[in-house]
Amino acid sequence: MVSPAGTPPRETDRGNEPRPDTTPAVLKFPDRFLWGVATAPTQVEGHVANEWTDFVARDGGTCRIACDSYHRYPEDIEWMTRLGVNACRMGIEWSRLQSSAYAPLNPLELARYCDLLDRLKAADIVPMVVLHHFSNPPWISSSGGWTNPATVPVFVDYATKLVTALRDRVRIWNTFNEPDTYASCTYLLGEFPPFYKWRLASFRSVIRHMAEAHGKICGVIRKSGSGLGPVEVGFSKNWTFFQTFHPASPWDHAIAAISHALFNRFVLHSFLGGNRKEPSTFLGLNYYGRVRFSHFRPLVPVGGLTREALARMGVICDDMFERHPTGMELAVGQLNRQYRLPLYVTEHGSASTDEAFRERDLKENLAALHRAIGGGAEVRGFFYWSLLDNFEWQFGYAKKFGLVAVDFKDEKLPRTMKALGQVYRQVCLENAIQSP
Repeated sequence: MVSPAGTPPRETDRGNEPRPDTTPAVLKFPDRFLWGVATAPTQVEGHVANEWTDFVARDGGTCRIACDSYHRYPEDIEWMTRLGVNACRMGIEWSRLQSSAYAPLNPLELARYCDLLDRLKAADIVPMVVLHHFSNPPWISSSGGWTNPATVPVFVDYATKLVTALRDRVRIWNTFNEPDTYASCTYLLGEFPPFYKWRLASFRSVIRHMAEAHGKICGVIRKSGSGLGPVEVGFSKNWTFFQTFHPASPWDHAIAAISHALFNRFVLHSFLGGNRKEPSTFLGLNYYGRVRFSHFRPLVPVGGLTREALARMGVICDDMFERHPTGMELAVGQLNRQYRLPLYVTEHGSASTDEAFRERDLKENLAALHRAIGGGAEVRGFFYWSLLDNFEWQFGYAKKFGLVAVDFKDEKLPRTMKALGQVYRQVCLENAIQSP
C-alpha cells in the first residue's frame, strides 16, 4: 500500500488502525452466588409408593426404578462434585416418611435422608429442600388429595416434624414446586394421576389449599430457624409467557390472555397477593420459555408438532417448549418489581440430544439473567434442571434434560458426563460466563 503522497503509510492510515477487541465479555455473577442442580424424588429415586408407582408413561416407562438414586445417592453426589456445583435442590418424598395422617416420621427413611444431607455438607454443597414435588402418599390421594381442605393441616403437621428433625442440616426450604403445573396437569389437562380434565373448580381449590399450607409452613420454618444460619423459605413458580403467533388473531389473543390469568396471575396472587407475601423470604422461578398460539393450537413439540416443522415457522424449540432467552430477563425483572423478594432460578434447562443447542440455550439464558441482575434484581442462585436424565412424568425417559446421561437400557444404569456438563462446570467454577 502507498499513501496518496507516495510515502509509506503511517500507522494511523486505513488498514493499520487497531482492530476492535472482539474477545467476548466476561459476565461475572454476584459473590456467594449458588450454582446448583435440581432433582425430584419420584423422578430419580425409584422405589416409591405414591400415585406414580403404577403409572405407565407415553414411552412405556415407569418410575419404579428411575435412576435408582434411592440407593445410588452417594454416586450422584460425586457427580455433583465433578460438576463443580455448590448447591443442590432436592426433594424429600412424603410417602416414605409418614404412613398415615399425623403419624410419626419413619426413622429409617429419615436416617437415609439425613445421610444424604450429611454427604452434601461434606462435599460443600448447600441443599435446598423441596417439600412437595408433584407426589402424595396414597392415603392423601384416596381422600381427595389437595382438593380436600383437610390435606392442609395434615401436610403442615408433616412439614413441622420434618423441619424440626432437619433444622441443623437444612437452611433453605422450598415448600411447593410448580403448584400451577401440578394442579393443571391433574385437574385440567388429564396428564397426571388421577387424570381429570377441565375441572376448573378443582384446579382453583388445589392452588388455594397449597397457598394456605405454604403460608403456615413458612411460619413454622421461620420460627424453628436453623443451626446453619438464617433460614430462607419460598415456593417455586413455573413462569411461561403465553403469546400469539399471528398478532392479528383475536381468538389467539384471548386464549393467551386467559392462560396468563389462570396459570400466572391467579397462582402468584394466591401465594403472594396482599399480606400473603409476608411469610416468604424468597420466590423461586422455574423458567423454560414460552408458548405461542396459532388458531388455538400451542406451537410446541409437546403439542404434537415436530421441532423441524416449528423451526420452519421460526419457532425454535427443544423437545418440549419454545426457547425464549430474553424472557428470562423479562420474567426476573417483572417478578422483582412486583414482589420485591429475593429470587432463585430454581429450574432452567433444555431437553435435547443436541449438546451444541443446549449450550447456546444455557449461555443465552444466563446472559439474560445477568442483565436482570444488572437491572437491580436480587438473584441468589441458579439450579440447572437436571443433574440426571430421569423419569419426566407423562413423557417417561424420552426427554433428556440431564447434565449427566443415564443409560436406561442397561440395568446397571451407568452415568456419563455430557458435553453440557463440562460447560456448566466451567460456569460454576468461574462464577461467570462469556457473553454469547
